[in-house]
Amino acid sequence: MMTIKEQQDRIIEDFEVFGDWMEKYEYIIQLGKDLPLIDPKYKTDDNLIRGCQSKVWLHAELADGKLVFTADSDAVITKGLVGLVIQVLSGQTPKDIAEADIYFIDAIGLTSHLSPTRSNGLLSMLKQIKLYAIGYQAKSLQN
Repeated sequence: MMTIKEQQDRIIEDFEVFGDWMEKYEYIIQLGKDLPLIDPKYKTDDNLIRGCQSKVWLHAELADGKLVFTADSDAVITKGLVGLVIQVLSGQTPKDIAEADIYFIDAIGLTSHLSPTRSNGLLSMLKQIKLYAIGYQAKSLQN
C-alpha cells in the first residue's frame, strides 16, 4: 500500500503527461467512471457532503485499522474529483489521514481550473474525510 505522499506524487506525475486542461478533465471524468460504486444503502442524507453544488455521497468504514471510502456523485466531474481524493486517502489509517498534508490539488493546478463552487465542494470533500478520520481516531483512543 502506498503512503498518502506516494499517492499524491503519483497523481502529480499522471497529470504531467497531459498537455492541456481538456485532457486533464477527460482523465478526471474517467476516474469518476472507474470509481467503485457506493452501496445504494449509503446514498442517504447523512452521507451527503455539505458545501457541494452537486450531490456527493461519501461513506467511510474502518477495516483492519484503515479507513476505506466509497463515494458517488450526480455530476461527472465531481465524481472524478471525489475519486481523486479517495485514491489518495482510502486505505490509510485515521491518524495518517487526519495529519496528512494534501498538496496534490495545488500541484496539478486543480484549484485554478475549477469554478469557485467546485473548488469549495472539493474542499468540503477533504474536510469531511478528515472529520471521519478524526472521529475514528478518537473512537480508537476510547477503546
